[in-house]
Amino acid sequence: MTQLDSIFSELRDGTACHVPGCPAYQLLKTRARAEIERLFRPVEPTPEPFGPFGTLVLPYTKMGAIDSLDLFGLDEIIIFAFYHANRGRYTNAIDVGANIGLHSIILGKCGFRVRAFEPDPTHFGILVSNLKANAQSSVEAIEAAVSKNDGRAEFVRVLGNTTGSHLAGAKQSYGMLETFQVAVRGVSPLFAWASLAKIDAEGNEKEILLASTRQDFEHMDAVVEVGSAGNARAIFDHLTELGVGMFPQKLAWQRASSIGDLPTSHRDGSLFLSMKERMPW
Repeated sequence: MTQLDSIFSELRDGTACHVPGCPAYQLLKTRARAEIERLFRPVEPTPEPFGPFGTLVLPYTKMGAIDSLDLFGLDEIIIFAFYHANRGRYTNAIDVGANIGLHSIILGKCGFRVRAFEPDPTHFGILVSNLKANAQSSVEAIEAAVSKNDGRAEFVRVLGNTTGSHLAGAKQSYGMLETFQVAVRGVSPLFAWASLAKIDAEGNEKEILLASTRQDFEHMDAVVEVGSAGNARAIFDHLTELGVGMFPQKLAWQRASSIGDLPTSHRDGSLFLSMKERMPW
């Protein structure tokens, strides 16, 4: 058993270690980072063993102060473990904010049909290359952002950390910025198609989720990153009205009972949304 096999096994066996900052989480985070550094830092990419997903090819990529190794944070690995645990439960997945394609590749390796949305043309080009390197023919890559309606919008590229680039107005950014127009896909038909949604929209998650209906969640679950207290409040109010359950990682995926239970930044981990009684593991 490899180090990553062991980590994925521990993550599946219990959710108490999923709580950001707890001692077990910190230990797993340190172990995972050391193994990711060993496997995916080399300049010449080769297929490397990646737990239950078989081999993975992900060339080392700089994205400002962030690099591709940071895409393998423990919070992401926890979500990968969730994908694998539910590979027979879901069929169609949307990856909103696909970046250079790591989540889409893992979803594809789990047997899902995937539509991957990435508006930054630089990241999109790497995404397409990474999908090809991993033979992911079940993933459709779409160069667009996702929001309430189809159209075009101004996009802000954050040069110091291009993983934090976003639609204009979705959040505040600092440092050197570039702005340009990108295509936008309306979310309603995407929710109608998907049985699982992964949403990492850099502040635009509020606009996306406020467009959701109870009917969407009758056939779809979602894993979301929430970027601010204001977004958390709007999402909590909307989903409470719809009767959709909210299950925060920071509560070991137990059901939220108040607005204070929701994450307000990536440091709090993800939020699972579902009509189910609990998060399935």
